[in-house]
Amino acid sequence: MLRRVLYEALVVVDDDGCRTFVTTDFEYQLLSNDSIMNPLNTAGNDRRHWLFRAGLGLGGIALTDMWSRQNRSFGRESASELGAPTHGALNPTHHLPKAKRVIYLFMAGGPSQLETYDYKPLLNEKQGEPLPDSVRNGQRLTGMSGNQAILPLAGSAFKFNQHGQSGAWISELLPHTAKHVDDMAIIRSMYTEAINHDPAITLLQTGNQVSGRPSIGAWLNYGLGSDNENLPSFVVLITKGKTDQPLYSRLWGAGFLPARYQGVQFRSGKEPVLYLSNPPGVSGASRRKMLDSLQALHKIEMNESLDAELATRIAQYEMAFRMQSSVPEVTDLSSETEETFSRYGAQSKTPGTFAANCLLARRMAERDVKFIQLYHQGWDHHGGVPGGMRTQCGEIDQATGALLQDLKDRDMLKDTLVIWGGEFGRTNYSQGKLSATDYGRDHHPRCFSMWMAGGGIKGGVVHGETCPFGYNIVDKPVHVRDFHATLLHLMGIDHERFSAKFQGLDARLTGVDPASPIKEILS
Repeated sequence: MLRRVLYEALVVVDDDGCRTFVTTDFEYQLLSNDSIMNPLNTAGNDRRHWLFRAGLGLGGIALTDMWSRQNRSFGRESASELGAPTHGALNPTHHLPKAKRVIYLFMAGGPSQLETYDYKPLLNEKQGEPLPDSVRNGQRLTGMSGNQAILPLAGSAFKFNQHGQSGAWISELLPHTAKHVDDMAIIRSMYTEAINHDPAITLLQTGNQVSGRPSIGAWLNYGLGSDNENLPSFVVLITKGKTDQPLYSRLWGAGFLPARYQGVQFRSGKEPVLYLSNPPGVSGASRRKMLDSLQALHKIEMNESLDAELATRIAQYEMAFRMQSSVPEVTDLSSETEETFSRYGAQSKTPGTFAANCLLARRMAERDVKFIQLYHQGWDHHGGVPGGMRTQCGEIDQATGALLQDLKDRDMLKDTLVIWGGEFGRTNYSQGKLSATDYGRDHHPRCFSMWMAGGGIKGGVVHGETCPFGYNIVDKPVHVRDFHATLLHLMGIDHERFSAKFQGLDARLTGVDPASPIKEILS
């Protein structure tokens, strides 16, 4: 009988931080039956040699266990688990999660808080007066309005009314959303350091103003894994036909995490996911046969090389194959009732609209997609605020209210976290000429509004306050990092204990500066 004796071992760490156990030197020895039963009786096998070899064997077992645990920590499947829902790096989570999934309605461009959720009647009273220096307090302005001779205060062109038992003030532009104010926590004291779109959006979506970091959805995918077999854990939907500040795929990218954690963009049209369909002449049966053969080859190589990326590759191939049937099913809205379409609005029957994307987000949430990111551009109103805000709010209000009601009716809002907001706010003064019927608003990072509803959120809450001029925060400021810490907390994650190695450091979504979940809005 041949026995293989391990003399040297090497642990290789790849770019993902995954340890691979590689053997470098073996000796094959011919053993008799007596040697197998009693290795101490074998020639040359004295006690010292036996202990030496036993120690190497235990070391090999330990290294193999380290390798398998490291793979599990990266959410990789074993060969026997391919195609099953996967655990992430956190298994279990740090604490019991309140939310199972997230639907993030991102209003790209910076919607004005003064026309939506932050009522400031003083601005109407002082219409046209210059912004007092005592209010501005030397804060920086963009080059688009910083050279104006005066900064004339501009009150909102729209009325505000109180809604719900909480009595929160909401703009007349959002009547459908306002019906759900008692399910929402409105944060009026958000702030950021970024004053321009690209760094501000990048910070909101990745936790850093510099590109290259993992997005929120990628962090959750990495940490929590997937809850379904047939759809991606992280999906991106973008309203078609909107023009404004550009959106980059890095905003839903994986950054330095393995690429498998990035978001998958669904598009309107015949092919919701690019390159998913079989090319002409290739049948489903042929594709299945090819994947079976490819999987067999990969498994042979995996057994020899112990390369964890091969298991990941097989799993991704299998997911793509299953998506060939699951994606058409989830994007086919023909099974929805006329009552549902009426609730979401006439545009919900048109693929790619915000209304259709909200309906699609609900369908994905039903199928356990963990993070669903909707982008709606067009909120960058440096001029024409009244007309622009009327158009934008008209496009999103009914569908947003319908989404909240739909989730509630299906008993899903309790464990689905819904978020609404942009990358920063708008100035309380007019950029450019102020008239009785028109005005513009520049970027304003010092204060803006967001809201959260659903899983783990205390409804009917208004958190934070800005000054009567709507320029500075005077109570309970909330930084973008605090928002991220809150989101992670609701998903069962302690942001201070959730990291991944990057360039020798433990990188986190919330970075190294202080951050805390917003306890006052948690149920």
